[in-house]
Amino acid sequence: MTLAIVIFAVALAVIASDRVDRTKVALVAAGLMVLTQTIDQEHAIEAIDFNTIGLLAGMMLMVRLTEPTGVYTWLAIRAGQLSRGRSLAVVVSLAATTAILSAFLDNLTTMLLIVPITFLLADTLDIDALPLVIIEIIISNIGGTATLIGDPPNIIIAGATDLSFAAFIVNLAPVATFTAVVVTGVLYLGYRKRLQVAPEARARVMDLDARSSIEDADELKRTVPILLATIVVFFFHNALGIEPATVALVGATVMLLTTRQAIEDALSGIEWPTLFFFLGLFVIVGALERTGAIGEVADGIATLTDGNRSAELLGILGVSAVGSAVVDNIPFTTAMIPVVEQLRGDSGDDAYWWVLALGACFGGNATLIAAAANVAAAGMASRAGQPIGFLAFLKAGIPATMISMVIATAYVALRYL
Repeated sequence: MTLAIVIFAVALAVIASDRVDRTKVALVAAGLMVLTQTIDQEHAIEAIDFNTIGLLAGMMLMVRLTEPTGVYTWLAIRAGQLSRGRSLAVVVSLAATTAILSAFLDNLTTMLLIVPITFLLADTLDIDALPLVIIEIIISNIGGTATLIGDPPNIIIAGATDLSFAAFIVNLAPVATFTAVVVTGVLYLGYRKRLQVAPEARARVMDLDARSSIEDADELKRTVPILLATIVVFFFHNALGIEPATVALVGATVMLLTTRQAIEDALSGIEWPTLFFFLGLFVIVGALERTGAIGEVADGIATLTDGNRSAELLGILGVSAVGSAVVDNIPFTTAMIPVVEQLRGDSGDDAYWWVLALGACFGGNATLIAAAANVAAAGMASRAGQPIGFLAFLKAGIPATMISMVIATAYVALRYL
């Protein structure tokens, strides 16, 4: 356990320094975990969430195959024109779109779709794209909190319980909506100087002909309907009993069969460094879980709260936020499930699950590696030549998480205590 914690802490510190590529760090740390037998190879492979890897690969392929059509440029121009080039309107529209899609699609897929549009929109308005992407990452985690399918921790909780889709909305959507509005406003105030649109850029956007940005109408007719159909199926994947990765990979396969683009060009569009970073991260966290490090943190709640319901709920909320921020909210939520079941006992009190969801989802905003959506968006930003620094994200993520947790604590106190 000690060795696992040391390797993880060193890897996290190196990633935070931004001096070494995070994918290299993750792969080296994962290799050390296996070589030192902190986790054996069989369990290292089991620790990898191939559903996340498949979802990423499939969506990256579809985004790459639809890019040459010019549809993303068209969307960026129309978004700029609808907002009339006003920075506040741009931020609000992107944040609202991100929150809604994250709630009813999932936040990881949402980031894969919206980040390319954001870079094009920022280029059109001649403003810094990174503040917009950071805001979208943070709002995607908050928006995803609202529903059963919006954020991986919620999916994990739903899989371990009999909680319904409607129950998630009733209990989590109100606080997620309010938090998204507040955090969007605060982040805009923090970034407003970097988002000022020059009058000439505003006029230039309004004069653009969005239709002229469609570069290949035939390819658009072949690929974009498949992308839209895939998104529709995402809404019903639970009812159909199909995993998100299957939906994405089937959609990508159908698109590969219909497109005229070479498969070599399509595969080059996959963010391979991001996928390998996830592979390394899953092994690292798997070692922490396998050695009992995550379990020790989670079990500490039971000792500290000493059976007091209010202390237990607030303890789960706080520890889940901190744990998810430091490790990753997917494995941490998995580790917390048995602890919450033990604390909840036979009471039938579902408030325990809601505080776990709030802590894990909101805590995913604290660092760049705390949630899958964060890592995916960071990978796309690096590919676009505008990498998001670990500390740069931290400056927005920590305040956003603190504001979110204050709101969540007040909500839990008013509704469940």
